[in-house]
Amino acid sequence: MDVTFSTLAERPELAASLWFPDTWPEFVLNDPVGWAHFGRAAATFPEFTVVGTDGDGEVVVRGHSAPFALAAPGRGALPAGGWDQVLLWAFSDHRRSVLPDTVSALEVTVRSDRLGRGLSAAALDALRDNVRARGFRELVAPVRPTGKHREPATPMAEYAWRTREDGLPADPWLRTHVRAGGVIDSVAPASMTVAGSLSQWREWTGLPFDEEGPVEVPGGLVPVRCEPRHDHAVYVEPNVWVRHALAPEPGGDTDGAHRAD
Repeated sequence: MDVTFSTLAERPELAASLWFPDTWPEFVLNDPVGWAHFGRAAATFPEFTVVGTDGDGEVVVRGHSAPFALAAPGRGALPAGGWDQVLLWAFSDHRRSVLPDTVSALEVTVRSDRLGRGLSAAALDALRDNVRARGFRELVAPVRPTGKHREPATPMAEYAWRTREDGLPADPWLRTHVRAGGVIDSVAPASMTVAGSLSQWREWTGLPFDEEGPVEVPGGLVPVRCEPRHDHAVYVEPNVWVRHALAPEPGGDTDGAHRAD
């Protein structure tokens, strides 16, 4: 289908249409770092938020990203804390006017009634193009592999590098990133952490959470650790860091650093 991409900075009137129904598991939405920061990403970084509209002008896909300073003191490597950590870095850098040198993708979500039409790949391309046009040399992404929930007991370090006969990743979303030019870098073992009482986990998943040990939940990439004696359960989600090297546009900015504001 034909989709036109723009940034939210270019089309601020689309802000109210960004939050269409999606298929994220409910427990994922209760990550405290995401709860505190992700909802502000579009307003804080509108020039790094891409929006795809169809021929009727309806928003059918969104892509969030945020700039941060990877080369800042104490950083340098992509963090084990993955999605949570890069959100904290991006908002901290923005608040302190730290000059960013890298952009991280945060999310690509397709409207549920438009799934299976290649829109996630198109949004990834739009994110890459937008970051390149702004003079950055790299887009990174803490990727949540879309097929991993089917085998939560498999270590992510084993799953992430699994390939097909053609050498491309076995996982569909990782494969999309590699086809777009990305390279798998490392596993972020604690990319998102969700802790809650057993009653909360029962509400989020519909499961009993009454036995000690690992509990496999729908949509979970790894099992949740249940502790009935202490009335809590904890989910620590691993993601996969992918790096996209971006060649500068001819005649464009090439310093690779721009203020977030």
